[in-house]
Amino acid sequence: MYVILGATGNTGSVVANKLLDSGKKVRVFGRDAARLSKFVQRGAEAATGEVTDAAALTEAFRGAEAVYAMLPPDMKSTDFLGYQDKATEAIAGALENTGVKNVVALSSIGADKKDRTGLVVGLHYLEERLGAIKGLNAVHVRAGYFMENTLAQIGIIQSFGMMAGPVRPDLALPMIATKDIGEFAANALLALNFQGQQTRELLGPRDVTYLDVAKIVGKAIGKPLLAYVQLPNEQVIQAMTGMGISRNVAKLLCELSDALNDGHLKALEARSEANRTPTTYEAFVQEVFLPAFSGKAANA
Repeated sequence: MYVILGATGNTGSVVANKLLDSGKKVRVFGRDAARLSKFVQRGAEAATGEVTDAAALTEAFRGAEAVYAMLPPDMKSTDFLGYQDKATEAIAGALENTGVKNVVALSSIGADKKDRTGLVVGLHYLEERLGAIKGLNAVHVRAGYFMENTLAQIGIIQSFGMMAGPVRPDLALPMIATKDIGEFAANALLALNFQGQQTRELLGPRDVTYLDVAKIVGKAIGKPLLAYVQLPNEQVIQAMTGMGISRNVAKLLCELSDALNDGHLKALEARSEANRTPTTYEAFVQEVFLPAFSGKAANA
């Protein structure tokens, strides 16, 4: 039995579906039973609850051979790092209570740092806390910058005719498609050939700047001169809060961007066959960005 946290999310859904495709017993965990029903229809068990609820997680983890662990985002939280730490304690407590021996955990590049990395600070503690569990075999998947982060540019393009954000336009980012993260995690769970605690960076096929993003997206949507403009943090925070994101989360996202911009947060490994993933940003634009862009335009 495998337990998948965040099964309705970008990475967890890939993990759950691949394990089901492989004929494995799967238990999906989430707060909304209706959203889990698509996995139940495929033969999975469903367990509902909050990821901060140690008792609910303990019940969900019971009898599991392995767990896919991650901290689902709560973009409205007024204390996001506190929420992350509470979720981490609940996950770790449930693992200790049930004696589960194998975990693949979603982390991030920069999780080696204990401060000044915004939302990634919580992932540093997740790695540290799971590392303290005696006898636990864990792979901490330190993923690069999600290509899906660029989907936030759709509304900006449609409203202002340009791209904008807090990241430096010329900053080379190890961009990765979340489906490739899910694929890696599922393969690790299927193999279960890891022992002790280890970290694995996943860096995408190549580094991509936001200047590259604007060029690739611009070509795809018929705006070849599409520009990207770096904005000051306070302007970004105001825009995010206007979209319903809490000021606490918006400030942490800007701290994360600052850490990327000044090199405090970066990959530790050179790109290699071991950490390279297949989906290019061009492919992501065709498969994910363009359909989302067209859909939002149709709904405008």
